[in-house]
Amino acid sequence: MSHLSERPEKPVVGVPLPHESAVQHVTGAALYTDDLVYRTKDVLHAYPVQVMKAHARITALRTEPALKVPGVVRVLTKEDVPGVNDAGMKHDEPLFPDEVMFHGHAVAWVLGETLEAARLGAAAVEVELEELPSLVTLEEAMAAGSYHGARPVMETGDIDAGFAESAHVFTGEFQFSGQEHFYLETHASLAQIDENGQVFIQSSTQHPSETQEIVAHVLGVPSHEVTVQCLRMGGGFGGKEMQPHGFAAIAALGAKLTGRPVRFRLNRTQDLTMSGKRHGFHAKWRIGFDAEGRIQALDATLVADGGWSLDLSEPVLARALCHIDNTYWIPNARVAGLIAKTNTVSNTAFRGFGGPQGMLVIEDILGRCAPKLGLDPTELRERNFYRPGQGQTTPYGQLVTQAERLTTVWQQVKDSAGIADRKREIAAFNAAHPHTKRALALTGIKFGISFNLTAFNQGGALVLIYKDGSVLINHGGTEMGQGLHTKMIQVAATTLGIPLHKVRLAPTRTDKVPNTSATAASSGADLNGGAIKNACEQLRERLLQVAATQLGANPSDVRIVDGVARALGSEKELAWDDLVRTAYFQRVQLSAAGFYRTEGLHWDAERFRGSPFKYFAYGAAATEVEVDGFTGAYRIRRVDIVHDVGDSLSPMIDIGQVEGAFVQGAGWLTLEDLRWDTGDGPNRGRLLTQAASTYKLPSFSEMPEEFNVTLLQNATEEGAVYGSKAVGEPPLMLAFSVREALRQAAAAFGPAGVSVELASPATPEAVYWAIQAARRGGAPANGHAVEGAGGRVRADAEALSGA
Repeated sequence: MSHLSERPEKPVVGVPLPHESAVQHVTGAALYTDDLVYRTKDVLHAYPVQVMKAHARITALRTEPALKVPGVVRVLTKEDVPGVNDAGMKHDEPLFPDEVMFHGHAVAWVLGETLEAARLGAAAVEVELEELPSLVTLEEAMAAGSYHGARPVMETGDIDAGFAESAHVFTGEFQFSGQEHFYLETHASLAQIDENGQVFIQSSTQHPSETQEIVAHVLGVPSHEVTVQCLRMGGGFGGKEMQPHGFAAIAALGAKLTGRPVRFRLNRTQDLTMSGKRHGFHAKWRIGFDAEGRIQALDATLVADGGWSLDLSEPVLARALCHIDNTYWIPNARVAGLIAKTNTVSNTAFRGFGGPQGMLVIEDILGRCAPKLGLDPTELRERNFYRPGQGQTTPYGQLVTQAERLTTVWQQVKDSAGIADRKREIAAFNAAHPHTKRALALTGIKFGISFNLTAFNQGGALVLIYKDGSVLINHGGTEMGQGLHTKMIQVAATTLGIPLHKVRLAPTRTDKVPNTSATAASSGADLNGGAIKNACEQLRERLLQVAATQLGANPSDVRIVDGVARALGSEKELAWDDLVRTAYFQRVQLSAAGFYRTEGLHWDAERFRGSPFKYFAYGAAATEVEVDGFTGAYRIRRVDIVHDVGDSLSPMIDIGQVEGAFVQGAGWLTLEDLRWDTGDGPNRGRLLTQAASTYKLPSFSEMPEEFNVTLLQNATEEGAVYGSKAVGEPPLMLAFSVREALRQAAAAFGPAGVSVELASPATPEAVYWAIQAARRGGAPANGHAVEGAGGRVRADAEALSGA
């Protein structure tokens, strides 16, 4: 077992613990960024001047009327920017634009003594426009050839030979929607200036170091003049990885110009209309199978809806291409990627970061093709799994390790969920109920863990031991409710060999741990845990030297367990607090900076080849649904999940992450329906689903009636901190089983063997239209396309026997 994964005697990791801030969360004592306003004197409030056009050139901007509004202190425009007028890393996101690029784009910001004064001031700003043609939908952008950014192509094998050897070839198209993050806490920042001109920003951000970098370049100052702190976030899900930077820069610029603290917080409507979403995608594909239903070749083009600027669209698209294989070996493949430029918000990171979109494409293909091949969907999936010991590689060239875990979790779900018996019961139920149908679907996942950009796979920590034996840890990860801080406290206590109550965690801030990566890519525990373990090991080695002297033993024979140092084979012991005090008087350093870099990664973005992931996380889920044939309404009767998190650092946290991710994935695939005004009227480009009343989120009523989650046992991950694996993103894709169950239930209303195409999200309306198509034997209503809520499925898939 590797040094990094090995656990000592009586570890604190692996113990089920509640979230470290759980009590504060439920009592309201936990402070979030905007709560700090009420503890800060003379705060100014920032409010955006939004332009409600999808695309327009600004011909005049008059701020004088705003300055006449009582309580308005200043209006920020591009003339006020001392540095770079840009809020992004690609320099394609002007902080104060000359051209309005989406409906609701902010072109100026008003600072007021009160939020209401700032709002009235923003309403008074006069903006003259020259309206320009706009591309609101992905289809419009594709028709116009409107693309930006990289155009990657992933190739393996020989697809021409693969198709020539295929007994069955199918083609099709599939378009599916994005998703709103809908974190409970909207974007917020609070900026202050001290007597030396140092900028201090409290920000709800997943990436404090990048927030620091963007603010510094907007202000035209070096990074050491800007400090960013993140106490915690009320949810992030990727929406606060890149998007907070410009908002923080507005607050910082206002503070710099006025000398007063500036508070920025979007209300819910502003957050929904101004911030990016999960990327919607369009996929066009051709796939070949042999006579047994094994994939021989795949040729696909994925187009991501990037919105008006690049943001993180390039790495999102790259990860989508890297995950189109999911759990299936595809010997011959060519997959191309494009990023459409549309006049909508700039789409951004969202839990899974393109992985769900790529995986959804192959799962949709198999769900549609299984009936055409005369195979049960579960059987088709099993036949195409990566196999252990075969030396199989992904289409981008990475060896698939631990493939046996895929079959293990799959079989465990089949056994624990009683799949065979329940399928027989469902068949009997469906035969007796002509207007209600049930279905049970089983899907698996293989998700790569690490940032595709190798440089991001590093983490830092600072650990301080005080004279009284208490320990304070700082690390580069941010807490958005996912339990990262809880795990990091457990890692520190385990490494030092002390009880949990001895360890406290400080808020994440850039003047304690510099140059951090975003808390994203499910890498928070791997990177920061490795760094904390490294820092604590340095401290422990120093303390073992001191303890050895006190105990009359060799340092290698001393163990610190449960806060007591003992030498092997000796009755003598030394309490932790006494050991620390002794070390202090011996002038032993009691602080350490830790660092961790993920080993074994390589990625060539030009050739789209390499090994970008440290390991793969595996999981499987079985979902049973019941569908009403008259309305398309449905309910999730039961879900069974087995998921691989290695040796869990904190089982209660991990089970909660699996449950939450699954429900969020089910929301994306079945409920959450983003709609824009695509007409030619004055509101073209307006987001229509801009409140909880029009954008449906999963609630208790959508939760499975029976929800069984099991973590894979005896699953140590060599080379990861204490043998654990990432958990944040992978379980979201387990929700594919919900969508596939709905597809099978809809098909049950038609003749045996009917292939059903299902829109995404699979809302009740979409399911209803799928049922209608199934009743017609799979033919769409208009012979070409099935129009469903939030997504269109093209019905041109056909079998070309012997192609």
